[in-house]
Amino acid sequence: MINTTLDQLLRLYVAMTEPRRRDERGDVPGWVMVTVMTVGLAIVIFGFAEEPLKALLTRAFDSVK
Repeated sequence: MINTTLDQLLRLYVAMTEPRRRDERGDVPGWVMVTVMTVGLAIVIFGFAEEPLKALLTRAFDSVK
């Protein structure tokens, strides 16, 4: 009886402290998420600031000529 209980406790301890295997299928890696968010942010900013940026670049290129 005691032997069986100790065996069960040992099995429980090993199961709880054993490193878990990670199944990353379906997870989006962090670098992919950062890249997608950066591109999205750049598109949104460019949508609002397209005309001022064009004017700024045109003036800069004209001053170099």
